[in-house]
Amino acid sequence: MSFDADSSNAQPQGPSPAGPVFFDRRELDQMLRVYGRMVAAGEWRDYAMAGGREHAEFAVFRRHGDAPVYRIEKRPALRLKQGQWAVIGEGGHVLKRGRDLAQVLRVFDSRKFTVVE
Repeated sequence: MSFDADSSNAQPQGPSPAGPVFFDRRELDQMLRVYGRMVAAGEWRDYAMAGGREHAEFAVFRRHGDAPVYRIEKRPALRLKQGQWAVIGEGGHVLKRGRDLAQVLRVFDSRKFTVVE
């Protein structure tokens, strides 16, 4: 099949989109250290990771099958604006946002989280 550059179905030629967003080894190590500490404290039980075109997500759960209690998101598009890292609570509220993952993860050190029913 040949491609005719003058056809009306031609796609605009621009920079190719970046590959999927995911965490590197150093970032995973930092997140898994916090996760391990919270599992040892009995606060968290499960986690899930997802990578996508625009963001990567590390979600933690109190019980298997529940909605995530916290989500740690990496959005490189916000790197120069608000910071690419965000910790999002169960209700969708941004608890902490910043450029440095270690600083953002300190939100879990600052206070004791308890279940509110």
